[in-house]
Amino acid sequence: MTLAVTFDTTEFQPINRGYNSVFRQSRLTLGLVVPLESYSRGPVPAMTGHVERIQLAEALGFSAVWLRDVRFNVPSFGDAGQMYDPFVYLGLLAGLTERIALGVASIILPLRHPAHIAKAAATADVLSGGRLILGVASGDRPEEYPALNLPFAGRGARFRESFDYIRRMGEVAPEFENTYGSPGGGMDMLPKPASGKLPLLITGGSQQDSAWIAQNGDGWMLYPRHTMVQAQTIRDWRARVEASGRPAQPVMQPLYVDLAEDPGTPPQPIHLGFRLGTNHLRAYLKSREEIGVNHVAFNLRFNQADIETTLKRLANDILPDFSV
Repeated sequence: MTLAVTFDTTEFQPINRGYNSVFRQSRLTLGLVVPLESYSRGPVPAMTGHVERIQLAEALGFSAVWLRDVRFNVPSFGDAGQMYDPFVYLGLLAGLTERIALGVASIILPLRHPAHIAKAAATADVLSGGRLILGVASGDRPEEYPALNLPFAGRGARFRESFDYIRRMGEVAPEFENTYGSPGGGMDMLPKPASGKLPLLITGGSQQDSAWIAQNGDGWMLYPRHTMVQAQTIRDWRARVEASGRPAQPVMQPLYVDLAEDPGTPPQPIHLGFRLGTNHLRAYLKSREEIGVNHVAFNLRFNQADIETTLKRLANDILPDFSV
């Protein structure tokens, strides 16, 4: 039984510099989840040399770095992410990098007003020269919602309303009614995204039905699954997108990696990934490419080797097989 997904020969519809460079039809590109450090013994990273490591990732040829929207250090979640507010951090990185795409995986829409998201995201996109890729999600940490006096149970509906609000802010002087407000009266939100539209990638289910996701997202972020399951999931996604009358949309996934020194080290499961050598990592990534994954973002939180050394090994031994 073949696992490969049938592709169109055309590229994905262009949106901005970042999106266009990261997502290529029939190809896999590689990025990194920030922070670029190991912090397996606790939920809070040190953030030592964090900017220098992102600049190194850009120099080595990785296609994107991905920030996260972790508002509170929730003990049950066990990971504070990069700690810094993603939009403030995007502003810093926009000025200190030149080519690498700046992604967020993902902004929790129900926990922020969409006017603030739209303004901050468009600003980061313009300041970076069109390199922003905005992942969006409904949120999976119930503890955060009472802190903002918001109901966890209603996040699905608020996600849809927020998504629509952000989309409409790309228009000139939009006038509409929404749960979050009723923009109108001839006023406008500035700046507009660098290319007129923000790329919005939906994470997982986000409390939505599959048809809505296929009709609205500029791509889909999935968690790692067994190859056969992931292949079928992507085939079903492509079919739903096609049935909705839209052109093909990209798929991406994260992967936790603990890179062993011996290239031949076989895969040993860790949280949402593997400890393995470069030979087996290359084979795994080729299998993802064959089933239609367009981007994999490495998370090095559990990596035991020196991070700079690991980045250089990935760049030398893995990146050449996935260049575009």
